[in-house]
Amino acid sequence: MRTVDLIQKKRDGYSLNKEEIDFIVSGFTNETIPDYQMSAFLMAVYFQGMDTEETTHLTLAMVNSGDIMDLSGIHGIKVDKHSTGGVGDKTSLIVGPLVAAAGVPVAKMSGRGLGHTGGTIDKLESIEGFNVELTKEEFIDQVNKHKIAIVSQTGNLTPADKKIYALRDVTATVNSIPLIASSIMSKKIASGADAIVLDVKMGSGAFMKTLSDARELAETMVQIGKGLNKKTIAIITDMNQPLGYEVGNANEIKEAIEVLSGQGEAGLVKTCLTVAAYMTMAGGIYTDFNQACTALAGLLRGGGAMAKLKQFIQAQGGRTAVVDNPGLLPRAQNHLELKSDTAGYIQSIAAEPVGIAAMLLGAGRKTKNEPVDYAAGITLKKKVGDEVKHGDVLAVLHSNSTINRQSSQILNNAFAIGPQRPEELPVVYDVIK
Repeated sequence: MRTVDLIQKKRDGYSLNKEEIDFIVSGFTNETIPDYQMSAFLMAVYFQGMDTEETTHLTLAMVNSGDIMDLSGIHGIKVDKHSTGGVGDKTSLIVGPLVAAAGVPVAKMSGRGLGHTGGTIDKLESIEGFNVELTKEEFIDQVNKHKIAIVSQTGNLTPADKKIYALRDVTATVNSIPLIASSIMSKKIASGADAIVLDVKMGSGAFMKTLSDARELAETMVQIGKGLNKKTIAIITDMNQPLGYEVGNANEIKEAIEVLSGQGEAGLVKTCLTVAAYMTMAGGIYTDFNQACTALAGLLRGGGAMAKLKQFIQAQGGRTAVVDNPGLLPRAQNHLELKSDTAGYIQSIAAEPVGIAAMLLGAGRKTKNEPVDYAAGITLKKKVGDEVKHGDVLAVLHSNSTINRQSSQILNNAFAIGPQRPEELPVVYDVIK
């Protein structure tokens, strides 16, 4: 088998079989296939696409390139949740304890933030003492005891995906649905869960800008799950504005605590209840969506979710006092109010510039090894559809560094204000099973 023949075959629009895809993935991973040939192959896939069978073979080849987590020591149906990334996306921080409180084991490996999207691990590390580096035994024991553990991605999971993603990033082949779907699903399958719930973000602040693209990605990932005998559900949710009011690390923990105590912004609560309901259904706790939502809302109002959050933080060495007193979380020294210079209604809040502004304040990182300012971030004071008067505060910027004009200018440009109240955006667009 020759690599050049497989590049040509894909370039000409033919499907590759399992052996051919395994040959390419293993060859690139063990460096017998050079970057220039893999780049050509990725560009051929970008233009010609892949059918479901090929995409499933590609996913499995990436799974088999490294370690696969064995979570058989955890009792019950283990359900993992993945978000395709957004701004102010603190759903894992809310859904994890909520689903665990309902009785579903949540054994989750999460990443750090890079660029304009934040990472769950950075957010959890803003809680003093919180340990994201557990051994496999500690991880399994904690899930069996408390139904939840969230740790940093470690070990040699999907090394092929890491190598391929780095190459896609510099060869303009990121925006390919088969390549995105196989990258996400390979990581989730290697993580060892029994069922997967995907939160596919759609809109200006998401990877998928249109509903048709989001639906295609969601359907592809659900088909991969089916092909590999993993129950997979995809929920398409809105990212045409940041999720909730807070963007950052410590301030997103604060907002997660609000929701888990039965409060919180309506869109964020609905997103979390929807994702959590499908996770509890995948975990065999409930069979009916409305029944699941009602029960989960009861856990938010009745204190069950908050009790689980405290248990979770304590089990991983964090300071549980932050749950009752979020003022103990890191707080920034500098604050700047962004005021409206016009009157009307908020038409849109472009999520990506909000994420970039938060990153420039120190809440995110431009490069992989850059430190994060846990107290930095943005608090939105207005959301899409809200009325504003001249001089009203639109948002507050927080940082331990001097707040530069660039951050406030980028944030200001994210807000569009017009004379008419816009139509209300859906929170959930579709569910694909």
